[in-house]
Amino acid sequence: MPKVFTSKSQKIGEIGEHVAVHYLQNHDYTIIERNYTKKWGEIDIVASKGGVIHFIEVKSKLADLKKARNYVDVYKPEDGMHPWKIKRLIRTIQTYLLERRVKGDWQFDLIVLYLDNNARKAKVEFMENIIL
Repeated sequence: MPKVFTSKSQKIGEIGEHVAVHYLQNHDYTIIERNYTKKWGEIDIVASKGGVIHFIEVKSKLADLKKARNYVDVYKPEDGMHPWKIKRLIRTIQTYLLERRVKGDWQFDLIVLYLDNNARKAKVEFMENIIL
């Protein structure tokens, strides 16, 4: 059953995930799975490239990209990566690796998106191989 997004922030997140998937596909990633969910956490995107499995968290924020200061604001989307969020991600990644019997290299990545609804554009920041 597809995930249902109801709040404004969830809808922004859904748009951000769609943009992130297109970004990854344009950079030769193969999307394996989206929204892998367990009761203790969720992985937004599981992808592969070059024999490496990538667990990707997507953080999105609305911004007016014409005003450069707007997306370098007090709150940055990556600020949502609190210690408890990271702990839940680690457990979810471990569960995925065990369930799917994944062997080989894997890494955790973060995609930060600044979405401009008026211009229908996005600024993408891709942070690769983050140590958890």
